[in-house]
Amino acid sequence: MSIQRWSDQIWIAKLTADPGLAEDIDALHSQATGSNASPDVVLDLSAVEHLNSSHLSKLLSLRKALVTADRQLRLAGPSDAIWAIFLATGLDKVFEFSADTMTALAELQLDASN
Repeated sequence: MSIQRWSDQIWIAKLTADPGLAEDIDALHSQATGSNASPDVVLDLSAVEHLNSSHLSKLLSLRKALVTADRQLRLAGPSDAIWAIFLATGLDKVFEFSADTMTALAELQLDASN
């Protein structure tokens, strides 16, 4: 996983399809919530090929921590297979989604200006 600090207030995390996905989400959670001012997070899912219940639980935990800190989590670029998992679990109504990372960044900046 790579984390790009787009600005002081927005981070982009690109998850990979490797077996360490759960650890990557945990690391992102620790870094994002461990800082003085939690950032908004764009989570790039474009390379993720599989999600299981443990991954979904960790994503929900990350979302809860960011919402508690009055920050946003946007999931960007999920493949059709990953999108189907969110639809099947009803989590499409819980998370905010964007078509890609650049769209997610634009949406966060628009939200911040309102």
